[in-house]
Amino acid sequence: MGGFGLKELVVILIIVALLFGTKKLKNIGSDLGGAIKGFKKGIADEDKQELNHQDEDVSEEVTQGKKDPVEK
Repeated sequence: MGGFGLKELVVILIIVALLFGTKKLKNIGSDLGGAIKGFKKGIADEDKQELNHQDEDVSEEVTQGKKDPVEK
């Protein structure tokens, strides 16, 4: 059993375009793109917050004399 070839994908795309219309597909595509962009931004913001918390923890330890400021 083979996978989908180029001909099959084109036929599927034509059928989907006929069912939903090109304007609706454009809206779905832009909504999906916006959702992916928002997801990536959320992940990046979460990573930044995590790094800030780690830096705050290290700074707190240094000020309390628990850790060498050069060492991380």
